[in-house]
Amino acid sequence: MTDGQTAKAVWLDACDEDDVQFLKRFLLASGSLKDLAAEYGISYPTVRGRLDRLIAKVKEAERTADWDPFERLVRLMVVDLKLAPATAKQLLAAHKAAKTERA
Repeated sequence: MTDGQTAKAVWLDACDEDDVQFLKRFLLASGSLKDLAAEYGISYPTVRGRLDRLIAKVKEAERTADWDPFERLVRLMVVDLKLAPATAKQLLAAHKAAKTERA
């Protein structure tokens, strides 16, 4: 596998089925957020927000590709609005403490 293929898999693996479907519909709408909003039956700002979160998720997936899998998952969940930042901070601190105890 080439570096390009590895990099692709890293960000794509961070996407769930809804993300992939959103990307597919975005491409089929030729990148038009206005058309995509109409297709979903939602407002333009809602589609823009979804795209912005997806962009942040892809960037975070790339940035954390070599990190501990648990830490990476927690950070991706925060970006994806599935986990509150304060909760993530507590989980990461507990994880770090557990790793230290095992070492």
